[in-house]
Amino acid sequence: MATAKKAPAKKAAAPAPAKKAAPAAKKAAAPAKKAAPAKAAPAAKKATAPAAKKATAPAKKPAAGFDYDAATLKSLWPKLHAGDAEPFPKAAAALEAWRLFHAGDFAAAIKAGLKAGGSGLVAANKAQAAHATYVEKNEARRQKAWLEIAERAASQQETEPDNANAWYFQAYALGRYGQSISVAEALAQGLGTTIKSALERAIALAPKHADAHLALGAFHAEVIDKVGRLLARGQGADARSGLDALAAALKLNPRSAITKVEAANGMVMIDGDKKLAEAEKLYQQAAASEPLDAMERFDVELAKSELED
Repeated sequence: MATAKKAPAKKAAAPAPAKKAAPAAKKAAAPAKKAAPAKAAPAAKKATAPAAKKATAPAKKPAAGFDYDAATLKSLWPKLHAGDAEPFPKAAAALEAWRLFHAGDFAAAIKAGLKAGGSGLVAANKAQAAHATYVEKNEARRQKAWLEIAERAASQQETEPDNANAWYFQAYALGRYGQSISVAEALAQGLGTTIKSALERAIALAPKHADAHLALGAFHAEVIDKVGRLLARGQGADARSGLDALAAALKLNPRSAITKVEAANGMVMIDGDKKLAEAEKLYQQAAASEPLDAMERFDVELAKSELED
């Protein structure tokens, strides 16, 4: 849930700066950068303010240079979605939402995805998460976005209980929300249990869901980092499970910059200095990655900025 210690280069890196981007799963404190984590309750106590049904509309952004046609998008799909294991959409409306997401027009992707439903809803959640992580600077609006995503994902679980990303995005969003209010407060609200169970459910439904493995590893790492190994056990977190989940994510999605960044952060939170050299290597690999869409470009830029710090 909270940010990591950072592992890169010259010093232990703080996983993803609070204001700066946040990895796809990482923030996931289990989620829930970027965290992301089979759950039963929608959003524990709704965490503070109930999530709004409609997405907070981010300011429209121009396409970021990855505006693929349908044929190209289909050919790149296995690489683009090695992290979330999302199947190629059958509906044209949902595919359009994903096209907009990959191009970097997150605002349009949210609008199109909510209208399309199904896979389009997953695209809308991912677009809103990307915007909140990398674009939005206002913390109150970010928190509102996390709660909206978590609520929509929980609702999708009711109509599509076998949709792995309905569980993953609930966990991811709650994890990021938990980081924003402090891991200790999130655990006190019971969000840790919801996150962990949702991530485990996502993995059970889609064993190759690299982002869910990453978020689960981040959950274990963040809890251990904040409360210590002994107390972490009471929250269902332990070092071995965390490291195994991070390793699984790296194996399933080896070309992902954010997977390398988040795995590096988690390793350092769990094992400290013993993992610094390995973490720095992962950061360097992430910074040298070639992005295939707008969000990946943000991820690579994040890795570069962390190495420069």
